[in-house]
Amino acid sequence: MIAAISYSFLQEYWWAIISLLGALLVFLMFVQGGQSLLYTIGKTEIQRTMIVNTLGRKWEFTFTTLVTFGGAFFASFPLFYATSFGGAYWVWFAILFTFILQAVSYEFRTKPANFLGTKTFEVFLILNGFLASILIGTAVGTFFSGAQFSLNDYNQVTWQTSFGGLEAVLTFHNVALGLTVFGLSRVLALQYFLNTIDDAEIEARSKKHLLYNTIFFLVFFLSFAVILLVKDGFAYNAETGVVSMESFKYLHNLLQMPLVLIVFLAGVVGVLWGIFSDLFKKAGKGIWFTGAGTVLTVFALFLVAGYNNTCYYPSAFDLQSSLTIRNSSSSEFTLNAMSIVSLMVPFVIAYIWYAWKSINNKKIDKEEMESESHKY
Repeated sequence: MIAAISYSFLQEYWWAIISLLGALLVFLMFVQGGQSLLYTIGKTEIQRTMIVNTLGRKWEFTFTTLVTFGGAFFASFPLFYATSFGGAYWVWFAILFTFILQAVSYEFRTKPANFLGTKTFEVFLILNGFLASILIGTAVGTFFSGAQFSLNDYNQVTWQTSFGGLEAVLTFHNVALGLTVFGLSRVLALQYFLNTIDDAEIEARSKKHLLYNTIFFLVFFLSFAVILLVKDGFAYNAETGVVSMESFKYLHNLLQMPLVLIVFLAGVVGVLWGIFSDLFKKAGKGIWFTGAGTVLTVFALFLVAGYNNTCYYPSAFDLQSSLTIRNSSSSEFTLNAMSIVSLMVPFVIAYIWYAWKSINNKKIDKEEMESESHKY
């Protein structure tokens, strides 16, 4: 049956898989958001220990999803990796370096032979919390604003700046998305604290800062969304592959793909309802609505970036070098073979859900941290 599937369907199928993994990654970045709030919410050593440990039980989910997202992207759309890593390497090096700091910090923060001291590794966690979310969001922003590269007939990339991709921060739309991801990661983290930590002071501070960070998140999300809907987009002709600019391209994508529009609006409503629930109703359950809404919203944005004859990695220097799901994917044989493996995805998601519930069957409290032999 799989052998009869068309090449174009496989390309669209794998872009949907990439989009879903990217959406899950953004949700799981509440770990980074929580790390950035370590000293804001944790005023005592025991409170910071509770925060680090509730995040420490989930950081590997985020890291694994990041690796899976990157691996799937490389396998299904290798020209993107060759182009992006071939020029925007400083951005990706910075992102990977912050995740190395995170992994080392969780491993050695409370080790007896930790000669750097606990606070040093807590600073590393905070750096990862700030930089990883902002940099990843800003990098994804180039999916809509374009990057400064060109490709020759052999698909060799030439980057037109010497900043290695860091020039993306000079475009407000990219930064707006980076700060949106950062703000959302903090909102989700505060909701996660309400859901998993049994401490009255942490709960009070989390609700207080949930309001502040919601305002921050909404300001930049609305800025990004409004600019996206009114800006010119990078379209390509399905028959010739010629790339051109199209007015209101991303708005047209939403209107011409009503199912994607419904998913996007449902996601936005889910995020807002989840925040409202934790602010004005019984705190602790809102993360499930906000989390589901995050996945739906980001999933829809990725689809808008790649579907409907849209360049998902456009070149602002040379339009015809722009990458699409048609000209940058692996071979039909490779996508076919990978599709068989992708049938395991629902089982992996089910396992993650089971492990999540098992780990969080009881809220963390001071007594557990004082008696627990293994702590992050």
